[in-house]
Amino acid sequence: MRQCMDADNLHRRIKKIAGQINAIDKMIDQDVPCEDILIQINAAKSAMHKVGQIILEGHLNHCVRDGIEHGDAEKTIAQFAKAIEHFSRMS
Repeated sequence: MRQCMDADNLHRRIKKIAGQINAIDKMIDQDVPCEDILIQINAAKSAMHKVGQIILEGHLNHCVRDGIEHGDAEKTIAQFAKAIEHFSRMS
């Protein structure tokens, strides 16, 4: 899997998202207005979606290409369709 994507970039993004989640948790205790909390929740959700996009793109560019080049197109396409299905549930 590491060969499919820039792991350092993904780790950085996920750490940032963890920081956003921690900030949201603190906002709840600080009696921050609901709208402001929802804005931050949406920002974290969008950031997670971007992480998913990066992983899906890496999967396509490496795993799917490799599977097709090695003659296992049917299985590779089925697995890619399943990956897209999982990713689309995130939204």
